[in-house]
Amino acid sequence: MKPTRTYPRLHIDTAPSNALGQAGGLLLTETVHTSGLGHHLKSALARWKKPFAVHDPAKTLLDLAITLALGGDALSDSTALRDEPDLYGPVASKATITRIIQALAADVDQGLTAINAARAAARQRVWELAGKHAPNHDANAHNPMVIDIDASLITAHSEKESAKPTYKKGFGFHPLLAFIDHGQAGTGEPVAEILRPGNAGSNTAADHIQLVKLVLNQLPGSNPRPGKSVLIRTDTAGGTHNFIEFLTKRRLSYSVGWMLPENTPELYHQLTELGAWESAYDTNGDPRDGADVAELTGVLDLDEWPDGMRVIVRRERPHPGAQLRFDDVDGYRLTAFATNTSAGQLAELEVRHRSRARCEDRIRIAKDSGLRNFPLQGFDQNRLWLAVVALAGEIEAWKSLLAFPDHEIRRWEPKKLRMHVYAVPATIARTARRVVVHVKATATWARIIVAGLNSLRALPGPAPG
Repeated sequence: MKPTRTYPRLHIDTAPSNALGQAGGLLLTETVHTSGLGHHLKSALARWKKPFAVHDPAKTLLDLAITLALGGDALSDSTALRDEPDLYGPVASKATITRIIQALAADVDQGLTAINAARAAARQRVWELAGKHAPNHDANAHNPMVIDIDASLITAHSEKESAKPTYKKGFGFHPLLAFIDHGQAGTGEPVAEILRPGNAGSNTAADHIQLVKLVLNQLPGSNPRPGKSVLIRTDTAGGTHNFIEFLTKRRLSYSVGWMLPENTPELYHQLTELGAWESAYDTNGDPRDGADVAELTGVLDLDEWPDGMRVIVRRERPHPGAQLRFDDVDGYRLTAFATNTSAGQLAELEVRHRSRARCEDRIRIAKDSGLRNFPLQGFDQNRLWLAVVALAGEIEAWKSLLAFPDHEIRRWEPKKLRMHVYAVPATIARTARRVVVHVKATATWARIIVAGLNSLRALPGPAPG
């Protein structure tokens, strides 16, 4: 019996073609324009453009950010954009990108200040365009906009400047990152970041304070003092006296992990005797079997902590098969957090705090968009790389916020976006007056992609100046 092929056998060669690769990247380039990011970044980095230079530093950084959004993780991956000049225009070579990064790294603090100023200006415009979908829409003390802060270890596979041993016996860097949580309707957007050596402490209050100051500078408005309409949410690394005191003085809301004291069993039994436990909720607001919450504030000595701080504790039976820990009490796993939110049910506040797990998703997505390694040798160069990773994440988030505010695509992660949106097949056609990209009609998401692009282009363009 003659064997049959599983797939068609096609002849293949190279030839001039009007086919396009990564045609869905038009959504990213249009977001750069609509947000004003390209305009603001070009103005901010003008001092670093050399006379008669072909490639603008701003365009180079944006090309690199789009490269990361499309799946690249090194300078050389920018060839994917260089191969499509109709979509992305002139793209610098790896050597030119390296020179531009070196020039910015020579005055890195000023360079990052300029980049951050452009990001803040673009963010303000995007949120204005987003209207009711903006993260800060109707934010108040009872329904604050949430900023998640967390650190992550990044392995260095060679002796790079300031790469140090980590507390997990690895070697590399320990950046501290902040993301604006878009809630269940979307993903989130990077807002501030600090690159640190691998031996940087997890609960270093000075680093957390510096990061929050960078966050506040990024929020729309001049010298914003958002008060309790902004909630800072962290794990136990943020539960330090100095950091909570700083947040209190800035009149910010907070929900930070709390390290339980050594006499926790005694405190636990006091709560039990008082009948203080009430049912915890799941993320849908329904009672969660085997989980309870109680307020620990009244049985703790908090005299040395800021006024208004509350400590809420959760107990839950470990999952079947989980190994018990020495600090479990009566078979319960106990965790706690501190907050200065005075209103709301304990269970609701606990669900709000537990939702910080979304920050781990944001970090995982960032690692899938350039954060998995720091490819450059110098520490200041890698600080710029981290800023480019943030730019990539912001372009992604703003694209979804403006083009797909009510569509499931807004919640898609990079892997799915690259498979179904960015790699959509298309051809390009030129007439006497315009250039048209024809997205392949049989692609599953073709009409949604075109509709999203048209939504972006229907928004008012950035003001000249």
